Amino acid sequence: MKGGKIRIDNLCFAMQSGAMQTDWASENLQVIRTLMERSAVYRRALAPVMGAIGLTGLAAAVLAVVAGVKTGSAFAGYWMAVAAVCLAEAFLLVRRQALKEQEPFWSPPTRRVTQALGPALFCGMAAGLAWLRLSPDGARLLPAIWMVLYGCAMHSAGFFMPRGFKLFGWGYIVAGCVWMWAAPSSSLGANWAMGVFFGGAHAAYGLYLCFTEKRGNAT
Repeated sequence: MKGGKIRIDNLCFAMQSGAMQTDWASENLQVIRTLMERSAVYRRALAPVMGAIGLTGLAAAVLAVVAGVKTGSAFAGYWMAVAAVCLAEAFLLVRRQALKEQEPFWSPPTRRVTQALGPALFCGMAAGLAWLRLSPDGARLLPAIWMVLYGCAMHSAGFFMPRGFKLFGWGYIVAGCVWMWAAPSSSLGANWAMGVFFGGAHAAYGLYLCFTEKRGNAT
């Protein structure tokens, strides 16, 4: 009797596990279907987000050079604050787009994208905090670390976003690896690198999305 009860319990557990796996697979299929159906909407939403982040990055780079942000700790603190501003801009723009389309902001696709971005962005924040704590003389390598981690985050999110997002991420990964070897020793060069690679690249990608979306609508 005891052995029979154990077998029945195992059977019930297997049936419950199978039902849970079926629900999980159905949810994932629904998320993928939603992402495919709304790819055009997400593409339109990305254009203003990329443009806003790009302009903020370019303006922040000019301000950093004028203000003379040179030490490693000052560089890390300044650009982490800029990153917080950019995240707030992206949040507000995406939320406005969701309200405009009468859709929930924290939807399953949004959660998937956030989960894909999370690990690499967290590592980037940890690297910046380490720079703040250690207070090195310069910030030569920190832009490269941020570029590589940001590229990994974009590439991960590319599985749920338009196709070009993966290439956008690879661009940052390659640029970060190159910067590790070719970066100048001056901290001013690091500020310009942040402006060019984070500000300029986002602005250029935003313009690309904007113009390609207009051509698509025209056809």
